[in-house]
Amino acid sequence: MTQPARPSSPASAPRATRPFDRGHTDDLMAFLAASPSPYHAVANAAERLEKAGFRQVAETDAWDGTSGGKYVLRGGAIVAWFVPEGAAPHTPFRIVGAHTDSPNLRVKPRPDSGAHGWRQVAVEIYGGPLLNSWLDRDLGLAGRLTLRDGSTRLVNVDRPLLRVPQLAIHLDRTVTADGLKLDKQRHLQPVWGLGHDVRDGDLIAFLEESAGIPAGEVTGWDLMTHSVEPPAHLGRDRELVAGPRMDNLLSVHAGTAALAAVATAATAPASIPVLAAFDHEENGSQSDTGADGPLLGNVLERSVFARGGTYEDRARAFAGTVCLSSDTGHAVHPNYAERHDPTHHPRVNGGPILKVNVNNRYATDGSGRAEFTAACEAADVPFQSFVSNNSMPCGTTIGPITAARHGIRTVDIGVAILSMHSARELCGADDPFLLANALTAFLER
Repeated sequence: MTQPARPSSPASAPRATRPFDRGHTDDLMAFLAASPSPYHAVANAAERLEKAGFRQVAETDAWDGTSGGKYVLRGGAIVAWFVPEGAAPHTPFRIVGAHTDSPNLRVKPRPDSGAHGWRQVAVEIYGGPLLNSWLDRDLGLAGRLTLRDGSTRLVNVDRPLLRVPQLAIHLDRTVTADGLKLDKQRHLQPVWGLGHDVRDGDLIAFLEESAGIPAGEVTGWDLMTHSVEPPAHLGRDRELVAGPRMDNLLSVHAGTAALAAVATAATAPASIPVLAAFDHEENGSQSDTGADGPLLGNVLERSVFARGGTYEDRARAFAGTVCLSSDTGHAVHPNYAERHDPTHHPRVNGGPILKVNVNNRYATDGSGRAEFTAACEAADVPFQSFVSNNSMPCGTTIGPITAARHGIRTVDIGVAILSMHSARELCGADDPFLLANALTAFLER
């Protein structure tokens, strides 16, 4: 088993102060609980950045070249950046990239359904969830409502409202021998009450009332289920954290905290630090709020031009830019160790992971490893390497998309967890703040 790499170079002395400790992990748990949808996640990130002096700018307005922190919100995505005093138009960017969405069950356009005296909600499968983890779990409902005037409102029914009941073993004796087999259309529709009279509009009317919206004002919705069980410390010594949506709100939270820390530090960063948290990574990133869309490029270019830059300045800035694509990865599973590469066994609480795949499912190369090593050395943070077993297909991230779309040097990193894509995932209690410290050191370099 490989051991976490620890910084040893005397040229890279540990930071005099490290901004994050176990309190960061406690704050992550609060962030997870308050962010049941991508729309809530970016609203919460924006609120934290505003406390650090950032201000929202509208994409439809003309931008100025003033210094300070700014951010753009678009749907379930946020791009935030901090311009130091005196930054030249060709000043490069240092970007932390992440994604805000997680696999779950999402409400269909005609949500009201039911049969045999049960009232149900019609849902569609989003991304690649571990379907069995959504069974017999108390679920809330959250997301975004769009009103007749085009405005949007967040809604969060954070109480046991829905449940996907599993079939009793007495009615399927084959399950113990053959394993659980779920039909995505027939078996994943949650119940939310009783009644033979299923009426179109009941669910939306209920949500209008819950959000204090006049009846009939909601004409569009983007709604999803979430487990209402709160995040919790786990283990004899509370060295683990169990909770929802760690893939990938753990990285969004760490990136937000790191950007705020750099923006409020006594010493200005040499580059322009950026947080780019995208939606729709779990289904390919191809949307106006996904990493394969134009959002990040537009924001970076407009920042250059707002400071009086030319296309030449834009090219120079992009050529010197580095992005850390931060997403969760796989910790070695004690019950399935053979599924991992035999010489790469990332462990929880061993520090962040550097993700490598020579077929470019991750964007890391040798120069990227050196970049991440330098950040971890500066923060006095251990790190580990992750590579997939050659016999197993490798997942991917926003990293290769960002590198290819914008010509930006990109490095894939993250935190090792268990139960990825479950309704409830598991990480080490130390890794979130270790990641945040490494990201802070990266952004301030």
